Amino acid sequence: MSKLVECVPNFSEGRSQEIINAITNAISKTEGCLLLDVDPGPSTNRTVYTFVGSPEAVVDGALSAARVAFQLIDMTRHKGEHPRMGALDVCPFIPVKNVSMEECVHCANRFGEQLATELGVPVFLYAEAARQESRKSLPTVRSGEYEGLPEKLKNPDWAPDFGPATFIPSWGATVTGARKFLIAYNINLLSTKELAHRIALNIREQGRGKDQPGRLKKVQGMGWYLDEANLAQVSTNLLDFEVTPLHTVYEEVCKDAQEMDLPVVGSQIVGLIPLQAMLDAADFYIKKENLFILKEEHKIRLAFVILSKREIGLHALKPFHFRKISSRYMVQGVAENDGLVSLPLRSFIQSVGARTAAPGGGSVSAAVSAMGAALGSMVGLMTYGKRQFEELDGTMRRLIPPFHHTMNELILMVDADSNAFNSYMAALKLPKNTPEEKERCEAAMQDGLKKATDVPLSLAKKVNTLWPTLKELAHCGNLACRSDIQVAAKALEMGVFGAYYNVLINLKDIRDEDFKATTWQSVYDLLEEAKQSAAAVLEEVEKRGEC
Repeated sequence: MSKLVECVPNFSEGRSQEIINAITNAISKTEGCLLLDVDPGPSTNRTVYTFVGSPEAVVDGALSAARVAFQLIDMTRHKGEHPRMGALDVCPFIPVKNVSMEECVHCANRFGEQLATELGVPVFLYAEAARQESRKSLPTVRSGEYEGLPEKLKNPDWAPDFGPATFIPSWGATVTGARKFLIAYNINLLSTKELAHRIALNIREQGRGKDQPGRLKKVQGMGWYLDEANLAQVSTNLLDFEVTPLHTVYEEVCKDAQEMDLPVVGSQIVGLIPLQAMLDAADFYIKKENLFILKEEHKIRLAFVILSKREIGLHALKPFHFRKISSRYMVQGVAENDGLVSLPLRSFIQSVGARTAAPGGGSVSAAVSAMGAALGSMVGLMTYGKRQFEELDGTMRRLIPPFHHTMNELILMVDADSNAFNSYMAALKLPKNTPEEKERCEAAMQDGLKKATDVPLSLAKKVNTLWPTLKELAHCGNLACRSDIQVAAKALEMGVFGAYYNVLINLKDIRDEDFKATTWQSVYDLLEEAKQSAAAVLEEVEKRGEC
């Protein structure tokens, strides 16, 4: 499967379009790199580039950009609001698909070593690539900034990880590392830099120091002033948007601003934002405003409208575009087109019919189950909002989401089943030339078999969560969709049936007898539940008579 790494180099130039374009071209022309975004800031005097590619390609792209910057950027003349230590200030590598954090650490090391060797500049490692705990934090590594670098390099405690401990006036120093996806998010205030910074101190995790921590975990922050926009910003980095989401940062800044009688006038995303962060924000406001939205594309549209105009106002500084969403929408053709679920239906069926063991019954069971859940969602939607079923609107708003959400989870299991089987096959091919190798191979095979049982077992459990909902839908849903409810019931039952036999075929070669007994009992009970539940749904439909 293809590997995908994201690289987000930050260069200390945000005003010269000629230099910005030259660095852009260096990245774009690197084979295997796809440039997703270029985001310059005049007041910060900094440009954030975002591109993706294979681990080898992104390192080459970053080096190409650095060579151009080395020729064009002169740090002796650099001034800007953003903290910085060098011309290429920071260059992180982020795992996107089929890549571990360890592989991104390797990218950072390879990049740092080659950059130092070619250009003769000092390079520091940070985040997951840091060799010392004290260098994990970027603000700590960058402390003193460019102006304090000559003295810093004289300190043995701050010897570079690569390159000479020598101050290069035109370049400064570069920090590189590996990390999770970071969201650079700035909230705009009609205020002063000092008041914006006061709010940043309140919310950022570091706060005002060890004895005065801030309120939001995994958030960095500071205040600055943008001359070109005539406003201040609370500038934040969300180090983990799953710990502290985008909308939480905005709501907390608004709360402090309101207490200080300061108007909030929108916000700004720098670089790209993950799709899930947008969906999380949409879900927050859907719940807040009691909206009923299911489709992902509709949620994205809602998030765009809310973040652009209403709650967060991302357009207030400059237009916010869908291109800012870093997801399959941004890297289509690079990240997402090597899975079964991305195939056209005809191609998927033909791949099942090919002379290969995968995709097989497990993937087909997941696909059929997903279709059963989709039919449940369809029947609900064919009932919801219709005048003759107006009294059922509240019921349908409750019944439809479980079908929709489970449908999307089951879709992912189409590939999960094949991937689990392929992992087992990879274990079979491990070398067996020595007793140690044979032992490792056997352990990997047993582990692979257990994982291969876990996918269909999880599938059966997910499907069985839908039976109460389907029974209620059969009782009150649009009877014109009678056959769709019946097909949904049999499709879901068939999914559990397929899961049962896929578990059994993997259990037979597992040596852990306790695991075998427990797993067999679980999947047997799930199959019996599915049989009885499907029969109950069909009986309920029959009771209602002909449509």
